[in-house]
Amino acid sequence: MSRLRRMSPRRSYEQYCSTARALDVVGDRWTLLIVRELLAGPRRYTDLHADLPGVSTDVLASRLKDMERDGLATRRRLPPPGAVYVYELTARGRKLLPVLQALGEWGAPELTERRPTDAVRAHWFALPLLRGLEDLSGGEGLVEVRLEEGEFHLYVGADGIPVYGAGPAPEEPDARLAMDTGTCAAVGRGDLGVLDAVRDGRIEVTGDGTLAKALREA
Repeated sequence: MSRLRRMSPRRSYEQYCSTARALDVVGDRWTLLIVRELLAGPRRYTDLHADLPGVSTDVLASRLKDMERDGLATRRRLPPPGAVYVYELTARGRKLLPVLQALGEWGAPELTERRPTDAVRAHWFALPLLRGLEDLSGGEGLVEVRLEEGEFHLYVGADGIPVYGAGPAPEEPDARLAMDTGTCAAVGRGDLGVLDAVRDGRIEVTGDGTLAKALREA
């Protein structure tokens, strides 16, 4: 019997409603946050566990199996010299990007003062910032962002995976942005526009790409 068939049946709200059916699939604790991480592209189990502080190994393994069963993610082995297993979103899983963006926009007002117990990773700001950058007229390209917590990069205007990634850009970016975390959070909440932050000197823009020039000249 296959690994997926040995799993317990999925819990259901037993309602003939598209919202209820969606929550049958993604409503469990941690599932959507795993999707958030996999929007960065294929990830090893150990990387997922490191960037989801608070999740137990048993729960993470269970959620990943559920996501495989429900067609949201797949598990595959990388060819040598990597030869490790990674998880990645399926086409169906990738369609959750606008869901994550809408949920983040709805929850943005809650992102005020950081609590002492709050964990943080630089790339958690990627999706809110991406929304602000995508609102720019004609702005697209690879953007590298530097915060106090670290660096991440975004693919603005791109239709595919990865949407973002932790760490420096894998190639010369179209623009480099440096800002403090408070500014990045304000942009994500919609309290501050990207162009206003650039004009006010709260976002430093460097680079020679079209996007960098558009940000500096707007």
